[in-house]
Amino acid sequence: MREILPALARWYAAGRPFALATVVAVNRSTPRGPGAAMAVGPDDEVLGSVSGGCVEGAVFELAREVIADGEPRLRTFGYSDDDAFAVGLTCGGEITVLVRRVSREAETVFGAVAESVLSHRPVTLAVVTDGPAQRGAALAVWPDEAAGTLGTPGLDTAVTADARGELAQGATVTRHYGPQGQRREDGVAVFLESFAPPPRMLVFGAIDYAAAVARIGGFLGYRVTVCDARPVFATPRRFPEGVEVVVDWPHRYLGATETDSRTVICVLTHDPRFDVPLLEEALRRPAAYIGAMGSRRTHDDRLERLRGTGLGQEALARLRSPVGLDLGARTPEEVAVSVAAEIIALRWGGSGAPLTATSGAIHP
Repeated sequence: MREILPALARWYAAGRPFALATVVAVNRSTPRGPGAAMAVGPDDEVLGSVSGGCVEGAVFELAREVIADGEPRLRTFGYSDDDAFAVGLTCGGEITVLVRRVSREAETVFGAVAESVLSHRPVTLAVVTDGPAQRGAALAVWPDEAAGTLGTPGLDTAVTADARGELAQGATVTRHYGPQGQRREDGVAVFLESFAPPPRMLVFGAIDYAAAVARIGGFLGYRVTVCDARPVFATPRRFPEGVEVVVDWPHRYLGATETDSRTVICVLTHDPRFDVPLLEEALRRPAAYIGAMGSRRTHDDRLERLRGTGLGQEALARLRSPVGLDLGARTPEEVAVSVAAEIIALRWGGSGAPLTATSGAIHP
């Protein structure tokens, strides 16, 4: 839902009701996972996707019904061998979609949730999907407060505790409870959608390659910052809208910036004055990915300099250099794709091989 949330927030603030369809469960290989969302708003405008095109037409009709009568619908879509023309997923998987009407009157916490997500404040939205409770009832949970209700105090208390646990992990799951929040019962299904702040992408070196990497980083959902010590290059007009641009010495900026296990660090300076102290700092802190641009000769020289700082082989093995996968990239945009491909492969354990040469689930 995060990618369509700015438009949803505008509809909500203007008092214009819309239907929100959310994937709350999946089975086997599916195009999109839990939390994928599609909205149908005023004048039948459609935003987002729940399946990449397989069942959007059917979901659109469900959404129009929900807007009309306000009653949430829960519907499962799968592949049918018996009827080749039935609405379903061609990949053979199965998704369950909750469609609910969102308005100021029907879901009072939605505005606060949207504001939190857009301002990078962690929040979990809990919504009843099935069972002896009001389907579509919503509870918003922050680390230090909660708002809304799922119907009973006991259920609110149990879900609030679990929602905070899932929020700490950035997880989106369905949990089951009794009507009063009993944990050993499974009558009430509650979908917990966590919105942790987006991961950081820190790009060092304000060159043309950095603009392309920043653009694809934003597309992948990262909060992107570009840093360079040269003010003539580090100007906002040279980078996509929404990218933070900082003028500072790279190693000094990184030293004052918090990173975690999701942070991506791309060093595109390929200048020892900048990248050696910067990489020394990067390799001593948590990060999901640390990549550096440069030739193989530059890489070998860089490793020798980094060894001189006292970094051991375990730390140096974290460095992805030369940066990116071998795609034959030439232009800055193609290089950015190769960098993004390496980040994705490392994040999910992908091989980087063509799918035709692999076996097992495709885009699980």
